[in-house]
Amino acid sequence: MRWINHLKTKWQIKNNWDFILIMVVFSLAGMLILHERRPVFHLLGVTAQTPLWIKIPLYILIVFPLYQINLLVFGFLLGQFNFFWAKQKNLIRFLARKFSAQ
Repeated sequence: MRWINHLKTKWQIKNNWDFILIMVVFSLAGMLILHERRPVFHLLGVTAQTPLWIKIPLYILIVFPLYQINLLVFGFLLGQFNFFWAKQKNLIRFLARKFSAQ
């Protein structure tokens, strides 16, 4: 239970219901991405025989953004859009700093 209180404090969540909904959003987005990846990779011609050095960049370039979109969609549907939108903005700022520093 300490980890729940730690996350609630870190994320500035006031009640348990919001915490539960946020966890459900993460779960739904994660489950859906497993089903989305298969047809996307099929369209791109990725098979079991495709080398890993090709699969990993494709996964990062395609699956990662789809997961972020799923978070926003499910966050919207479950009333947690503001939480996930704030997290997306932080992620974009972080990535922008990492890639602009080079």
